[in-house]
Amino acid sequence: MKKLLLLSLMMATFGAAQAQKGQPPLVYTVENTGSSFRQPDMPAWDQLPEIRELPDPLKGVRKFAQWSRRRSDISHMIQHYGIGTKPAVEPGQVKARMQGDTLIVDVTVNGQTLTLTSAIRYPSEGQPPYALMIGTSMMSLPRQLFDDRPIAIMNYREKQVNDYGQFGRHHERGEHPFDRLYPALKDNGAYSEWAWGLSRLIDGLQQLGPEVTKIDTKYIGVTGCSYAGKMALYCGAFDERVALVVAQEPGGGGAAAWRASHESKVRVEDIDKTDYHWFLESQKTNFSGDSVYRLPYDQHELCAMVCPRALLLLGNPDYEWLSDPAMLVSARAAKKVWEQFGIGDRMGWSIVGKHGHCQLPESQFPEVQAFIDRFLLGRDADTRNISIVKDM
Repeated sequence: MKKLLLLSLMMATFGAAQAQKGQPPLVYTVENTGSSFRQPDMPAWDQLPEIRELPDPLKGVRKFAQWSRRRSDISHMIQHYGIGTKPAVEPGQVKARMQGDTLIVDVTVNGQTLTLTSAIRYPSEGQPPYALMIGTSMMSLPRQLFDDRPIAIMNYREKQVNDYGQFGRHHERGEHPFDRLYPALKDNGAYSEWAWGLSRLIDGLQQLGPEVTKIDTKYIGVTGCSYAGKMALYCGAFDERVALVVAQEPGGGGAAAWRASHESKVRVEDIDKTDYHWFLESQKTNFSGDSVYRLPYDQHELCAMVCPRALLLLGNPDYEWLSDPAMLVSARAAKKVWEQFGIGDRMGWSIVGKHGHCQLPESQFPEVQAFIDRFLLGRDADTRNISIVKDM
């Protein structure tokens, strides 16, 4: 069984995407390499033990071959207790086409069809197939980071899946487009549904292939800021076809550890004070206050799910609500997973103040450029020791 699992993982890996011979892969061809693993037991919240320290993301893991199962267990816990189920989709349920430079993907489940459309902006540099950076909701990173690079840009219009927004009119649980396909999952939080939608766009890109889309699916990145920074993190964590995640100012419920935010001396976005359209309402019911210590995982493990792929966290300590000290706690704990497998240079963080929310300053450009160049363009960029903290 172990040999068969290892063989399937090898077959799912892009051989050309190896950093060095013998290292873990940089990306996979499948959404979830742990799809064959069964969900572990999920005790009721009041049967869970209190864990004051951050749970160990490497529990039971000594070598990389064991990581896929552990990652699967973490994924199941986050879905069960935190965001709701991200359902699997069969290839035959997805049909994709291009209309000009716009990708159109029809997903049909239970006799209902949901259509996703996203325009692709192709670069003026280089030749196809191109790497692709997907902006969740919008591209929050400055355009000049991409203008002289052969990287295509696509915005993910998440309201086509779940139209909840913090401002303006929106539908409620059970009324979103996603719910027509999956009425049994009406209690889901938005982040599971948004992650599902982004994966369907990647399905479409794979189905059509680079000859049609001009996109090299070995080099897909996802990024976003604030609530969309959370979205980018969940989308990238739950789809192993994403080679690079750049989560910009994601705040509580993103990279910031719930436990550390709960212990903050200032008002921050913690498990009691977040937007529960994004999460299962049962998360607040079961894990508010000191019950947060019963949560069997924490957000450093969401970050760790990106491993062995690349992750860059961007913070802004001028905005206390973002709980960047808790994100730093989480980042340091998560990085131990990459370091365990000898690939610590695939994960980093840059927490720098003195700029507006979601307004990346030029002082942070070098670390973002290094991750983009190395993990989307395959260039020889140095991403070692990117653990920058200023103004905090």
